[in-house]
Amino acid sequence: MQTVTIHEAKTHLSRLLRKVAGGEELLILRGKVPIAKIVPLDADHAPRRLGLDKGKIWIAPDFDAPLPEEILHAFEQ
Repeated sequence: MQTVTIHEAKTHLSRLLRKVAGGEELLILRGKVPIAKIVPLDADHAPRRLGLDKGKIWIAPDFDAPLPEEILHAFEQ
């Protein structure tokens, strides 16, 4: 993984992004501290289709019912 400073990243952004597009990962440092990581997007990344888990998930009819008082009270402390 290549590391660059913020200044280098700003100065050579186009060149660095070509490397990332080619599969490399890039770590950006502020001084010696890593602050960001640039990774290539997954080429097979596609929007998720709705309904893929139809029939696989069960939700209780009362899933949105009010919580019992003792549990609700624990959240309010």
